[in-house]
Amino acid sequence: MKPKETHADSPAHGLERMAFFSDAVFAIAITLLVIEIHVPHVAAPYSDTAFLEALNKLIPNFIGFFVSFFVIGAFWAGHHRAFDCARHWSPRLFLPNLLLLSAIAAMPFFTAFSSEYYGHRVPTAFYCGWMILISIFNILIQRVLTAPPVVGEHVTPAQRRMIRQRGLAALLASITAFVTSLFIPFLAQIVLITIPLWRMLLTRLAPAR
Repeated sequence: MKPKETHADSPAHGLERMAFFSDAVFAIAITLLVIEIHVPHVAAPYSDTAFLEALNKLIPNFIGFFVSFFVIGAFWAGHHRAFDCARHWSPRLFLPNLLLLSAIAAMPFFTAFSSEYYGHRVPTAFYCGWMILISIFNILIQRVLTAPPVVGEHVTPAQRRMIRQRGLAALLASITAFVTSLFIPFLAQIVLITIPLWRMLLTRLAPAR
């Protein structure tokens, strides 16, 4: 008689451990973003004007923080959505998931670099180029999670197409931001808000039926 499969040996356990670990990396990366915003130094004698001027210099840092916060949040939501499709464990999940998490973990550095030198071509291009890399890794893990043998039998072709379209929309927006960084650096990061627009365009071109 075949021994009963324990929870620790079940496919669900492997998927849960990977999902929990991934959530922790996303949470740490998104928290570290604010650590890069340092309290400004204001010399005595203190005045309202001096404080406001010091805070004004931090505006690029806060822009970088909010952009990266919502970008990482969007990738986390997509990662969570894709993992909801998975029902069967596969070792093929390890590499693409680790690649995505390593790229996410480096986001605080690229955010700080681009914020410190906001509007300059090289720091902004590196930030947007890193976004392209994250988007590619994101697509890789989505492909594994939404395809046999990992994907659950309950997932419809329309659901798989929707998830993959979202991943492709992030990549297209990142490429658009990178190209923008080469010509108009101070607008490049803001261009990342075109992700929903790319998603709408892809949905129109290939409706999920």
